[in-house]
Amino acid sequence: MNAMFNVESSFFLGVNYWASHAGTAMWSDWRPEQVEADLEKLAAAGVEILRVFPLWPDFQPIHTLYTGRGKPNGHRFGEERLPDSPAGQAGVSEIMMERFRDFTAIAERHELKLIVGLLTGWMSGRLFVPPALQGKPILTDPDAIRWQVRFVRYFILEMKHEPTIVAWDLGNECNEMGEVASREEAWLWTSSIANAIKAADNSRPLVSGMHSLLPAGKWTMQDQGELTDILTTHPYPFWTPYMDFDPLDTIRPTIHATAESLFYGQIGGKPCFAEEMGTMGPMVCSEETAAVFARTSMLSQWAHGLDGLLWWCANDQTKLQHAPYDWVACEGELGLMTEEGRVKPALQEMGKLKRAIESLPVPKLPPRLTEAVCIINASQDHWAAALGSFMLAKQAGFDLEYQFEDQPLKQADFYLLPSLSGVLGIPKQRWEELLRRVADGATLYLSTDDGYALNFAELTGLTVMNRQRRAEPVELRLEMDSGVVQMTIPASFCLTFRNDRAEVLAEELGGNPVLTKAAYGKGTVYFLSVPVELAMVQDKATSFRPEENPYWKLYAAMSASVRSSSRVVTVDRPNWGITEHSVDERTRVAVIINYSPVASSEPVNLANGWKVDGCWYGQHPSISGNVALCCLPANDGMVILLKKET
Repeated sequence: MNAMFNVESSFFLGVNYWASHAGTAMWSDWRPEQVEADLEKLAAAGVEILRVFPLWPDFQPIHTLYTGRGKPNGHRFGEERLPDSPAGQAGVSEIMMERFRDFTAIAERHELKLIVGLLTGWMSGRLFVPPALQGKPILTDPDAIRWQVRFVRYFILEMKHEPTIVAWDLGNECNEMGEVASREEAWLWTSSIANAIKAADNSRPLVSGMHSLLPAGKWTMQDQGELTDILTTHPYPFWTPYMDFDPLDTIRPTIHATAESLFYGQIGGKPCFAEEMGTMGPMVCSEETAAVFARTSMLSQWAHGLDGLLWWCANDQTKLQHAPYDWVACEGELGLMTEEGRVKPALQEMGKLKRAIESLPVPKLPPRLTEAVCIINASQDHWAAALGSFMLAKQAGFDLEYQFEDQPLKQADFYLLPSLSGVLGIPKQRWEELLRRVADGATLYLSTDDGYALNFAELTGLTVMNRQRRAEPVELRLEMDSGVVQMTIPASFCLTFRNDRAEVLAEELGGNPVLTKAAYGKGTVYFLSVPVELAMVQDKATSFRPEENPYWKLYAAMSASVRSSSRVVTVDRPNWGITEHSVDERTRVAVIINYSPVASSEPVNLANGWKVDGCWYGQHPSISGNVALCCLPANDGMVILLKKET
């Protein structure tokens, strides 16, 4: 049983649905026989959840009538007075409500569950607003908010007895319905709608439905986490910053939904899932590439403890003549099925993987092992720092979780403060708490993007002698057990150091320290003078060519001792990612994913005393002593059971 939406699967597969014949006009052009055909095909292909959208002006078609000089004089349905009924008081069309009831009955016949995006005012590049509210600032105008509250309250009271509905969603990307001047205005709108929903039905979870959230700004992960039950990402590589720098079937795009959903959920403090994802159609990639992207991304999300995903969208919409489909060419070919009902390879692959996941001997993977807490700084490029640290850790062979700088410090033995930026540093209370943790024995890794840190010399064993803007990238030499590694990393500033007591692991060609190690109390501090996390994601083609950009070796060098004490399985292959899941002290499950479009065989090292006791997915590895030779197809993986020998 999946706890997020109470569905009978360990990892749900879903899709955002508009009817194949009409798109956003499905309610005004209601054809139940076509909807029935759509849902029958989707269910047969393995889909179990639909996110559906009662288009706002169809369901609340109120008009304002005016007297002289534009003075408003009440609301009507066209010329018809609002009836003296609960529906009339809410300005809601009873015809549309009946059509939605018919829809839930069709979904129930095909055993499909529904997430209802209540305020569907923004969709595919068009704003849909009831006539009475057109031209108003939807998110801040008191009259607009009043009618929104009336709508969601009435809709839920009428529909909450439908068993096929598993969650309410604020609406589709409601932060696109208008401007807010401040974080407080965004909070107030969300609170008004969320409270109305929960007052009408507190038995189902409330889904945020938002995208483009940040830890600091107007629309934040923390505020959505405070006011809703489930957070959402819409992780399209086409639209998200830095994600289209590499081909779609390589590590950066295929790990995108995983990293962003963990980022939102861990900082927002609520479960999170990819509510919309996709490749944006045939002008971006072939159907075959979309299929391997879907498989790799889905496997990654499952391995990292996420509960499921929804693809955008169910059907192609190439034949529609109304806006937004005659405005935006890319909206026409985003479906998992064509208008004629052909199931595309992406849905076939996801359905196949879903069946494989459901056939595993465990109903759900135990939580993945994480070694580090990554602290995101207010002044930096949050997404770049978060994504860069996640990918570098993955390539180096360890896993992390996130928190924001002002949040209570999570318990860990290993902390990352990546690409610290700005003169503010992090809040002094948290900084001093962090230093106490290190003094008591924790490890801290700190990299800088011209950021300030109190107690720097005491912490790192380095004294800053001078500072200047760089004219060229940093060329450095990294000393590792396997030999010297050279790499070039872009950086904006040069800090010149006097080394008082630090061990130098990497230095510029002129001898200036770049990566150092120093004792601090009982703990250890690693310092990197270049923002490698930003270089990892802000530069093009860095991630899927690790041999040309071996940035991950810096993470490997400073995490070696941590990994050696925590990991059972290690591999020297940066385009492979491993998660480990502890069943008990003597049993682990390892998921190994090839995030590359090239099949490969690699020796995987097992910790002393551990053995491979079974292969649940993929080809069973060949074993020789403490080495397992693993053969992974392109963009696929394996799941192995590990046992500690007595």
